[in-house]
Amino acid sequence: MSAPRSFILIAIAFLLWNLMGVASFVMQYMMDLNALEKTDPGGAKIFAAMPAWLWLDYAVAVLAGTGGAIALLLRRRVAVPLFLLSLIAVVVQFGYVFIATDIIAIKGVAVATAFPILIFVIAILQWRYATAQLAKGGIR
Repeated sequence: MSAPRSFILIAIAFLLWNLMGVASFVMQYMMDLNALEKTDPGGAKIFAAMPAWLWLDYAVAVLAGTGGAIALLLRRRVAVPLFLLSLIAVVVQFGYVFIATDIIAIKGVAVATAFPILIFVIAILQWRYATAQLAKGGIR
């Protein structure tokens, strides 16, 4: 039985979103902090202070999300725990950033929280969608 068009479009959108996350991770991990410091000294300070485990957590968030999207496209139930792992990693990542850094003082509440909130909401939506598809038999 083939998947409905809406399912395929949603799964592709999730995959594209997560691939953008992978690209962002790679660019941020490899960025030149000296160049960033010239335009965004506060941001450079935060990135320079990121512990290795937080970079690993960031990688887990984007790679688990990408794996979840691929699994969803393949209609595999492993999408559910992969999206949940991604969601947990997102919570850990941004929890650390907001609690252990002065990002809000540096960037302001609106700038510092807007995109992380969007990322969090999409992570929840991905997990809930996969969970609903599993319950409906849309993935096996």
